[in-house]
Amino acid sequence: AAEARCLRALSYYHAIDMYGNVPFVTEDQAIGGTNPKQISRADLFKWLTEEEIPGFIDDLKPARTNESYRADQGLAYMIMAKLYLNAEVYTGTPMYDKCAEYCQKIIDAGYTLEPTFANLFKGDNDKCLSNEIIFSVYQDEYNTQAYGGTTYLVLGSIGGSMKPADYGLTASGWGGLRVTPQFVDKFSSGDVRGNFYTKGQTKDIADISEFTNGYAYPKYTNLNSDGTSGEQGNFVNADFVIFRLADVYLMMAECQLRGVNVDGLKYFNLVRKRAGVGTKTSITLDDVLDERARELAWECHRRSDLVRFGELTTDKYIWAWKGKVKDGISVDSKYNLYPLPSSDVNANTNLTQNTGY
Repeated sequence: AAEARCLRALSYYHAIDMYGNVPFVTEDQAIGGTNPKQISRADLFKWLTEEEIPGFIDDLKPARTNESYRADQGLAYMIMAKLYLNAEVYTGTPMYDKCAEYCQKIIDAGYTLEPTFANLFKGDNDKCLSNEIIFSVYQDEYNTQAYGGTTYLVLGSIGGSMKPADYGLTASGWGGLRVTPQFVDKFSSGDVRGNFYTKGQTKDIADISEFTNGYAYPKYTNLNSDGTSGEQGNFVNADFVIFRLADVYLMMAECQLRGVNVDGLKYFNLVRKRAGVGTKTSITLDDVLDERARELAWECHRRSDLVRFGELTTDKYIWAWKGKVKDGISVDSKYNLYPLPSSDVNANTNLTQNTGY
């Protein structure tokens, strides 16, 4: 029961982050009963952090001790850390001290950085579970065949002159996913995370419909850490990483810069050292945001980070084709939230659509 509640808390974290005020259902509501009420972002945050997660966390197995892919205290700590990291966005009140508190719980649980960054995104990255990876989504070429997940991330990143066999696949690439020149410029020479495919590709994106416009970024692969590939060839074995320790380290760095008495610089430099780039003697919040971009690309954290830093919709940070303009423009602040699905709003008169939609 505690594991089920933990997974529900993870879903509510995604809901509060992406949609704000959302339908609220617990086990107290009867199945097939009346439409659920809408809860405010701030009230959902309070329920999660003060009532729900503290109510089940002691019933979970300790961090790093449960079966793979099952919830344990490490996952619960991480949900709490992410909620507190973005507390000012969700409630109007910053709570970085609480974020650092839960980050420290994760660090104290004994997670360690995987020495080779690329291994975190290979076909056998399940070897990193309970070491660096705190929680991930199981992917298997036979048992989870689907065109989403990491199969989408790998095949969507292959096109142009790229050869699928180089990434452990026989299926043809889909030629879709590329990165902006602004993202490329964040990487220095020697950074192992800057694994861009550039042959036949232009850095500039003059036409978003042309795969050869923009560098490819095959972060995930179906190759194993020993260089072998999966047997099936059309689907990917690499698990999709939800949370991992490097994120915790960078949260600690941000907490220090936002006034919490922790040695965040130490953890910041551990991430950089693994990446093969020089350490720093001092850092700024912009340094942390850029490091998070390099370290956590395509792991579903960037949007939240840009909202927290006030850069998703404003002109503080512009990237190619932001606002559907080649050189990029600021956009309506309503895009800091997604709209509630129209099917939900139409079916449930208790729901009020997000402003601007």
